[in-house]
Amino acid sequence: MNRKIAFIVSMLLCGLALKAQPADTLRWREVFTNPQLMQLIDTALTHNTDLRVASLHVEQADAQLRMTRLSLLPTVSVGGEGNVAKAKGSAATSEYSLPVRLQWEVSLSGRFFAENKAAESLLWSAEETERAVRLQVVTAVASQYYTLLMLDEQLAITREGVENARRTVEVMEALKEAGMQNEAAVAQARTAWLSAAASEKTLLLQIGMAESALMLLLGQQRENIVRGAAAASALPLDYTAAYPLESLSERPDVKASEYALAASLAQVDIARSAFYPTLSITASLNWLDMLTEAVASLVQPLFNAGRNKGNLRIAKAAYEESLASFTQTLLVASTELRDALSACTFSSERIALRELEVEAAGKACEASEALMQSGSATYLEVLTAQSALLQSRLSLSADRLDLLQGQINLYKALGGNLLLSLQENR
Repeated sequence: MNRKIAFIVSMLLCGLALKAQPADTLRWREVFTNPQLMQLIDTALTHNTDLRVASLHVEQADAQLRMTRLSLLPTVSVGGEGNVAKAKGSAATSEYSLPVRLQWEVSLSGRFFAENKAAESLLWSAEETERAVRLQVVTAVASQYYTLLMLDEQLAITREGVENARRTVEVMEALKEAGMQNEAAVAQARTAWLSAAASEKTLLLQIGMAESALMLLLGQQRENIVRGAAAASALPLDYTAAYPLESLSERPDVKASEYALAASLAQVDIARSAFYPTLSITASLNWLDMLTEAVASLVQPLFNAGRNKGNLRIAKAAYEESLASFTQTLLVASTELRDALSACTFSSERIALRELEVEAAGKACEASEALMQSGSATYLEVLTAQSALLQSRLSLSADRLDLLQGQINLYKALGGNLLLSLQENR
């Protein structure tokens, strides 16, 4: 009981001070150093609607906690009363009073402290949820931006292939007029040209859709998305290190789920406190005649046992639900970390093999063109070699994006906690 009184006094002396907002540990500027991308992330963090909604949820939880803590204070009310009486044959008499009433409800079962704990945990959960949304916005913008860079690179490769195919058609038509090629070769060259041109249109559509998705994240419409000319290299994240599962404890979604679990446990204590009596202390002071009166009453609920039992069962079920949700959040976090590390590792290995593939395809294309000019190979073999080279270059571009996406997912899986992930800590 003394601890409860001390707690109330400390709340009053501290002016109902709240838990300070934890420092932002996302440190995204140390990971995403591309200037255009940094500007886009700043814009998204300012205008993204999902993040705004999460911030409003924090404000609501903060207001609820303040209201809960104010309930620890006594209720003070002031009211004026007057009475005029007149008997037959006598003068009228009047009575006036200005009572001040102070009422303080004391829960002997610790209900107020459980309510404060629940509201406090919900506020912290809302803060961590906001941080999780912030992390989601940062990684989503980065993912869309690097996707755009990859599509730009693939569009440049495809346009180069379209131009080469167009020139090849002109050459084949000239060779046909000279009697050195037949109509089948010309048709094959024209088919390759039209196929490459159709791929260009597909990429333009994909670029437009990616830009629209990025504008949605930014929370504003733009004529175009300013970006770099070429895809960036790998991010400064170490995907070869061994990350302990304990590092997942700093993920904002894990912490938000943990605080929600604590709030559910406090709700069980609140429901259980309904079975205990409540002490109500009422004091009144009449300023006119300076009379003071204090009354204490102890109220024990008698006819709400069934309802109280039902509320307790509901609170316990909600706690079990929160516990299951917390367990699922941990499982998802560990899975995302494992998948991100695997994606980075295999993408890096695939890039090394793909670079050799592009080199070999380039040599094969040069050799087939030289053989065709000497009459030792048909144009079909040249088309096959050119198509293989084009596909290899496009695949290499996609593999590089996969590595970037894997590292973005690694950053997200670690909750933005870079104490163990930066390459400088190797």
